[in-house]
Amino acid sequence: MRGEYKVPGGKLVAVDAEVSEGRISRVAVSGDFFLEPDDALEAIDAALLGMSADATVARLTGVVESVLGPDVTMVGFSPEAVAIAVRRALGHATRWEDHTFEVVHEGPQSPVMHMALDQALAESVGDGTRRPTLRIWEWGAPAVVIGSFQSLRNEVDPEGAERHGISVVRRISGGGAMFIEPGNTITYSLTVPASLVEGLSFERSYAFLDDWVLGALAELGIQATYVPLNDIASPAGKIAGAAQKRLANGAVLHHVTMAYDIDATKMLEVLRIGREKMSDKGTTSANKRVDPLRSQSGMPRADVIEAFKAHFRSRYDTVDGEVTPAERARAEELVETKFGTREWTARVP
Repeated sequence: MRGEYKVPGGKLVAVDAEVSEGRISRVAVSGDFFLEPDDALEAIDAALLGMSADATVARLTGVVESVLGPDVTMVGFSPEAVAIAVRRALGHATRWEDHTFEVVHEGPQSPVMHMALDQALAESVGDGTRRPTLRIWEWGAPAVVIGSFQSLRNEVDPEGAERHGISVVRRISGGGAMFIEPGNTITYSLTVPASLVEGLSFERSYAFLDDWVLGALAELGIQATYVPLNDIASPAGKIAGAAQKRLANGAVLHHVTMAYDIDATKMLEVLRIGREKMSDKGTTSANKRVDPLRSQSGMPRADVIEAFKAHFRSRYDTVDGEVTPAERARAEELVETKFGTREWTARVP
């Protein structure tokens, strides 16, 4: 059996393994990483021999670490990367190449419907009735989207929101508030089975699932990087923020909102942003726009989105998809019973 793990921003680790009576009976670690001294690779292989085929990433990481002395230098990979590749070789995880992804890009939806569609499609992926899916959002109205655990009154100025005709919705993932106006942001959801991020910590899974969009941005001339825990930034500042939710049925929902050209004056009249968060929003003054994607790419928003989709299709096996009637019905039910209710929106007053 063979497993591979490409370290985000690093090197490829590959593991060939055989199992006998529930334990690893043969193993060979390889890759394009750098390791000194040479015999450290033999020590890593020897440490993995005899390990249970069900050993966790944490256990495998500890075993690899135990044989690495202070003289060992690992560049482009880590003991955890080896452990993840082992888990994949043993059939506990899947690779990008193991999946065909649906790309869904439909017309504008109301903010509350977007929240519901995220959950409905994630349920389908977890149940196995839908392929892993990249869904591009089009916004039908302006909104503030607050994180699952944020306080409504601490995040939103109700008078400012009413004055500008902006609704407030709450998503199922954590993280901070997003200020949305149609045409001024780019939002997408990447919904995958948990097997794709098996063994990855939350932090590592953010980098892993954001890696493709860093490549897309690079093709547009924007040298962006992942900034822990959940940001994407360029030398000019923050571009995007991500949030993630792992559902009990085995789906992982990872969604990202990027600033294309945001009216910072309006944003600061609607959001309650303290001085500590000002730099996080990419502005130090209300009298400016937050426009990293527009200014750094020089491209219309629609062209940026098409470039993102083309890059995703160039990296992975994809088909065009759509929201099914059953998923639409489930989303409408969720609007009525959850996302459109005051109880949900104000569940953390």
